[in-house]
Amino acid sequence: MICKQRFPFRFGTTSYIIPADIIPNVEYLKEKVDDIELVLFESDEFSNLPSPADMQRLADIASESSLTYSVHLPLDVYLGHPDRDERARSVSKCLRIIELTYNLPKSAYVMHFEAGQGIDINSFSADSKSRFVDSLKDSMAMLLSATDESASAFCIENLNYPFELVWPIVEESALSVTLDIGHLEYYGFPTALYLERYLSKAKVLHMHGSLNGKDHHSLSCMKRESLDLVINALSDQNMPDRVMTMEIFSHDDFLSSCIAMQSFLI
Repeated sequence: MICKQRFPFRFGTTSYIIPADIIPNVEYLKEKVDDIELVLFESDEFSNLPSPADMQRLADIASESSLTYSVHLPLDVYLGHPDRDERARSVSKCLRIIELTYNLPKSAYVMHFEAGQGIDINSFSADSKSRFVDSLKDSMAMLLSATDESASAFCIENLNYPFELVWPIVEESALSVTLDIGHLEYYGFPTALYLERYLSKAKVLHMHGSLNGKDHHSLSCMKRESLDLVINALSDQNMPDRVMTMEIFSHDDFLSSCIAMQSFLI
């Protein structure tokens, strides 16, 4: 069940498919996919950040197997937080991951624009939304001034609020997009409209289905019309460096997702 190098885009999944650490997952996936999303995090209680030796091994595997890595920056960063000190801490967390992965062949850095833990941006007043956007602009200015990575390497992911709220920042700062199709389905946004508006700026797409009120399940749980729509759009544009990540986290979901994707192979 090999889909590597068989699509007009980079076919990928996450670094958590088998119940093991990152290196065994990458070893398992290296001949099955073109890109692996590295989901990295660090807290007082737990860290999965690879050691320098592991980072070198990741680079070696990529060279041997024509892999790239999409690096998901930490989920517990709040670039739209009203407190600038908190935003600065969030930027520092991002910079640590950027520095750690600097020598890897990367397709993108995936980022969330959030205001704080558990904060629902949909509940914001017009003034709160304006302050949120201003805070994001400040955070991205801090981040981009502290790294020599291209602004276009940073791909902002659509979440549970309308993406048009943060789209001006993407345009003004020359950022890119992570178009999460699974989120569109889960939160009820129109897939066709989002593809029309944002696909041209999307370096990464996230694909996953919903089951029993939760997302990040197998692509076999996606609406077939959405899957058809996305794959046809990707095939029409024929951008071989764009990444389509099956953002799933189990071996069973990986296998059934690959079966769903095989129906699109010529």
